[in-house]
Amino acid sequence: MLIQWYPGHMHKAGKEIKQALADIDLIIEIVDSRIPFSSENPKLAQLRGDKPCIKLLSKSDLADPDITQLWQDYLEKERGIKSLAISTSQPDRIQNIHNLCKRMIPNKASRNIHALIMGIPNVGKSTLINQLAGRMIAKTGNEPAITKVIQRIDLQNGITLFDTPGMLWPNVDNKNSGYRLATTGAIRDTAISHDDIAYFAVEYLLQTYPELMKARFQLETLPATEKEFLEVVGKKRGCLQAGGVVNMDKISKIFLSELRSGTIGRISLETPEMAEVEMAELLITRQQKLEEKEAKKKQRKQERQKRI
Repeated sequence: MLIQWYPGHMHKAGKEIKQALADIDLIIEIVDSRIPFSSENPKLAQLRGDKPCIKLLSKSDLADPDITQLWQDYLEKERGIKSLAISTSQPDRIQNIHNLCKRMIPNKASRNIHALIMGIPNVGKSTLINQLAGRMIAKTGNEPAITKVIQRIDLQNGITLFDTPGMLWPNVDNKNSGYRLATTGAIRDTAISHDDIAYFAVEYLLQTYPELMKARFQLETLPATEKEFLEVVGKKRGCLQAGGVVNMDKISKIFLSELRSGTIGRISLETPEMAEVEMAELLITRQQKLEEKEAKKKQRKQERQKRI
C-alpha cells in the first residue's frame, strides 16, 4: 500500500517550518510509541540540521513497555537523540519536558527558549500542548489534521512553543509503514480500506501477541490465517449479512477500534530491528528506482540523437 494523503495545508506547513527554523533553538518531535519509526517524519532530519532534538514517544500507555524501552535505548545509543515516553495518564512525565528542554539549551537568559513542536496527525500533539500550558489552547480531536497553521504559544515558564500542523510527507513509500500508520489511525479512515488494514494488523498480532488475541476474543486456539480469524470473531460479534456471511468491513472496523483504544492490550507494531531492516530495503529500492530513471533518460537521449 502506497499512501498519498497530503492535504494542501500540510504542504504549506512544510514551507512555513523551513522559514521558522532560523529562530528555533530546539525541535520536539512527537512520535507514536507503538510505531516510532513509521510515525517519524523522514524530512525532519534534513530540516533541523544540527539543532537539538527531543523525541516524545506518545501514547506509551497503549504500547508494549518492553519494546518502548528498546526504542529509547536505540534512539539514545544509535542516533544520539534524547527521548521521553509519555501519556496523558501520566501528567508528571509530561511536566518533565520543561526541565529536559532547559537542560538541552542551557544559559538561555536573553529570551525564552524557542521550541518547534511537530508530529504526524492524530499523535496527540494538541492534547500535549494543552497539558504543558495548563490551559486549553490547541484544538483536539480524534480525527487527524486538526491544526492548520503554525501557532506561537508562550508557556509562561521560559519556553515558547511553535506548534505546527500534523504533517505527513507526500509519499509513504515503505508499504509496512503505510499500513502501520493506517492501523493506528494516523490516516483518515476515508483514505483506507478497513479490511485491508485489519488483515495486516491481525497477521502481525497473531504472530507477535497470540495470548492477547486469545484472551480478548475468548478463543482457545487461534485460526491459522487473518481471514479466518476475522470470520470467527465476526460471527461471535454478530457481524453477519445476508446468507450468514460475515460483514468483513464491519468486523474490521470493530477490530481496529479495539486495537487503537488499547482494549486488546498494550501492543507495539514495530521494533528497532525491524526498522533497520526496512530502512536498508528502502535504500535499495530507491537506488533501483534512481537507476531505472537514469536508464530511461539515457535511452530517450539516444533515441533523440538517432532521429537527428
